[in-house]
Amino acid sequence: MRKGKLPRKLGRTASHRRATLANLSSQLIIYKRVTTTEAKAKEMKRIVDKLITRAKKGTVHAQREVFKFVRDKEAVKTLFEDVVSKSAERNGGYTRVIKLPPRYGDAAKMALIELVDYSEMTTEKAVKRQDRSRRVKGSKKAIDEKTSDDSASVEAAPAAPEAEEKKDA
Repeated sequence: MRKGKLPRKLGRTASHRRATLANLSSQLIIYKRVTTTEAKAKEMKRIVDKLITRAKKGTVHAQREVFKFVRDKEAVKTLFEDVVSKSAERNGGYTRVIKLPPRYGDAAKMALIELVDYSEMTTEKAVKRQDRSRRVKGSKKAIDEKTSDDSASVEAAPAAPEAEEKKDA
Protein backbone atom coordinates (compact mmCIF):
# COMPACT_ATOMS: atom_id res chain seq x y z
CA MET A 1 0.00 0.00 0.00
CA ARG A 2 1.35 3.39 -0.98
CA LYS A 3 2.08 5.76 1.89
CA GLY A 4 2.19 9.54 1.85
CA LYS A 5 5.43 11.46 1.83
CA LEU A 6 6.86 12.49 5.16
CA PRO A 7 7.61 14.95 6.59
CA ARG A 8 4.64 17.13 5.81
CA LYS A 9 5.65 20.33 4.05
CA LEU A 10 3.02 22.55 5.72
CA GLY A 11 3.32 25.09 2.91
CA ARG A 12 6.60 26.46 4.26
CA THR A 13 10.27 26.44 3.43
CA ALA A 14 12.44 23.99 5.34
CA SER A 15 13.78 26.60 7.76
CA HIS A 16 10.34 28.10 8.42
CA ARG A 17 8.84 24.64 8.92
CA ARG A 18 11.59 23.73 11.37
CA ALA A 19 11.11 26.98 13.31
CA THR A 20 7.33 26.54 13.43
CA LEU A 21 7.55 22.97 14.70
CA ALA A 22 10.26 23.88 17.22
CA ASN A 23 8.12 26.69 18.59
CA LEU A 24 5.00 24.51 18.78
CA SER A 25 7.00 21.72 20.43
CA SER A 26 8.37 24.02 23.11
CA GLN A 27 4.87 25.38 23.78
CA LEU A 28 3.52 21.85 24.08
CA ILE A 29 6.23 20.94 26.58
CA ILE A 30 5.59 24.06 28.66
CA TYR A 31 1.76 24.22 28.54
CA LYS A 32 1.08 20.46 28.10
CA ARG A 33 -1.54 21.06 25.36
CA VAL A 34 -1.74 23.09 22.16
CA THR A 35 -4.55 23.72 19.69
CA THR A 36 -3.31 23.86 16.10
CA THR A 37 -4.12 22.52 12.65
CA GLU A 38 -4.35 18.78 12.22
CA ALA A 39 -1.33 18.51 9.90
CA LYS A 40 0.90 20.48 12.28
CA ALA A 41 -0.31 18.41 15.22
CA LYS A 42 0.45 15.12 13.47
CA GLU A 43 3.89 16.30 12.44
CA MET A 44 4.58 17.68 15.91
CA LYS A 45 3.59 14.34 17.46
CA ARG A 46 6.44 12.61 15.62
CA ILE A 47 8.94 15.21 16.81
CA VAL A 48 7.85 15.52 20.44
CA ASP A 49 7.76 11.75 20.94
CA LYS A 50 11.36 11.55 19.74
CA LEU A 51 12.38 14.46 21.97
CA ILE A 52 10.87 12.83 25.06
CA THR A 53 12.50 9.50 24.25
CA ARG A 54 15.84 11.24 23.90
CA ALA A 55 15.28 13.19 27.14
CA LYS A 56 14.62 9.97 29.07
CA LYS A 57 18.34 9.18 28.80
CA GLY A 58 18.99 12.12 31.12
CA THR A 59 22.55 12.81 29.99
CA VAL A 60 24.13 16.16 29.21
CA HIS A 61 24.48 15.05 25.61
CA ALA A 62 20.73 14.37 25.47
CA GLN A 63 20.06 17.85 26.86
CA ARG A 64 22.21 19.41 24.17
CA GLU A 65 20.55 17.37 21.44
CA VAL A 66 17.08 18.45 22.61
CA PHE A 67 18.18 22.08 22.97
CA LYS A 68 19.57 21.98 19.44
CA PHE A 69 16.02 21.55 18.16
CA VAL A 70 13.84 23.32 20.75
CA ARG A 71 16.04 26.40 21.47
CA ASP A 72 14.13 27.28 24.66
CA LYS A 73 15.83 26.84 28.04
CA GLU A 74 12.55 26.82 29.96
CA ALA A 75 11.11 24.09 27.73
CA VAL A 76 14.23 21.94 28.03
CA LYS A 77 14.25 22.35 31.80
CA THR A 78 10.56 21.42 32.03
CA LEU A 79 11.09 18.46 29.73
CA PHE A 80 13.97 17.00 31.69
CA GLU A 81 12.54 17.67 35.16
CA ASP A 82 8.76 17.23 34.91
CA VAL A 83 7.76 15.48 31.71
CA VAL A 84 10.39 12.74 31.81
CA SER A 85 9.61 11.88 35.43
CA LYS A 86 5.90 11.48 34.65
CA SER A 87 6.41 9.43 31.51
CA ALA A 88 9.24 7.22 32.78
CA GLU A 89 7.24 3.98 32.62
CA ARG A 90 5.69 4.70 29.22
CA ASN A 91 7.40 3.26 26.14
CA GLY A 92 6.39 5.70 23.43
CA GLY A 93 3.05 7.29 22.68
CA TYR A 94 3.66 10.31 24.88
CA THR A 95 1.29 12.58 22.96
CA ARG A 96 -2.34 12.38 21.90
CA VAL A 97 -3.99 14.15 18.95
CA ILE A 98 -7.71 14.90 19.33
CA LYS A 99 -9.59 16.19 16.31
CA LEU A 100 -11.64 19.36 16.78
CA PRO A 101 -14.33 21.03 14.67
CA PRO A 102 -13.06 23.06 11.71
CA ARG A 103 -11.80 26.58 12.30
CA TYR A 104 -14.52 29.16 11.74
CA GLY A 105 -12.67 31.55 9.42
CA ASP A 106 -11.22 29.20 6.83
CA ALA A 107 -12.63 25.77 7.75
CA ALA A 108 -9.14 24.38 8.39
CA LYS A 109 -9.04 21.00 10.12
CA MET A 110 -8.12 21.65 13.75
CA ALA A 111 -6.70 19.38 16.42
CA LEU A 112 -5.70 19.46 20.04
CA ILE A 113 -2.36 17.85 20.85
CA GLU A 114 -1.53 17.09 24.45
CA LEU A 115 0.86 15.12 26.58
CA VAL A 116 -0.88 11.90 27.63
CA ASP A 117 0.32 11.91 31.23
CA TYR A 118 -1.03 15.42 31.79
CA SER A 119 -4.54 14.94 30.39
CA GLU A 120 -7.05 15.30 33.21
CA MET A 121 -9.80 17.00 31.25
CA THR A 122 -9.96 14.83 28.13
CA THR A 123 -11.31 11.81 29.95
CA GLU A 124 -14.67 13.55 30.20
CA LYS A 125 -15.27 14.91 26.70
CA ALA A 126 -13.32 18.16 27.02
CA VAL A 127 -14.09 19.26 23.51
CA LYS A 128 -17.68 20.20 22.73
CA ARG A 129 -18.88 20.93 19.25
CA GLN A 130 -19.89 24.53 18.68
CA ASP A 131 -23.58 25.11 18.09
CA ARG A 132 -23.86 27.10 14.89
CA SER A 133 -27.53 26.55 14.18
CA ARG A 134 -29.67 29.58 13.51
CA ARG A 135 -32.69 30.38 15.58
CA VAL A 136 -35.97 31.60 14.23
CA LYS A 137 -36.70 35.12 15.37
CA GLY A 138 -40.06 34.30 16.93
CA SER A 139 -39.23 30.90 18.35
CA LYS A 140 -41.15 29.70 21.36
CA LYS A 141 -38.08 29.51 23.62
CA ALA A 142 -37.04 33.07 22.82
CA ILE A 143 -40.54 34.40 23.57
CA ASP A 144 -40.75 32.46 26.86
CA GLU A 145 -37.34 33.75 27.96
CA LYS A 146 -38.31 37.35 27.18
CA THR A 147 -41.54 37.16 29.17
CA SER A 148 -39.87 35.51 32.16
CA ASP A 149 -37.09 38.13 32.17
CA ASP A 150 -39.61 41.00 31.96
CA SER A 151 -41.75 39.63 34.79
CA ALA A 152 -38.69 39.11 37.00
CA SER A 153 -37.52 42.69 36.46
CA VAL A 154 -41.02 44.09 37.17
CA GLU A 155 -41.21 42.18 40.46
CA ALA A 156 -37.73 43.30 41.50
CA ALA A 157 -38.35 46.99 40.75
CA PRO A 158 -41.05 47.74 43.41
CA ALA A 159 -39.06 45.95 46.13
CA ALA A 160 -36.14 48.34 45.84
CA PRO A 161 -37.97 51.60 46.83
CA GLU A 162 -39.52 49.94 49.89
CA ALA A 163 -36.09 48.90 51.09
CA GLU A 164 -34.83 52.47 50.71
CA GLU A 165 -37.77 53.85 52.73
CA LYS A 166 -37.00 51.45 55.58
CA LYS A 167 -33.38 52.58 55.62
CA ASP A 168 -34.42 56.26 55.84
CA ALA A 169 -36.75 55.65 58.79
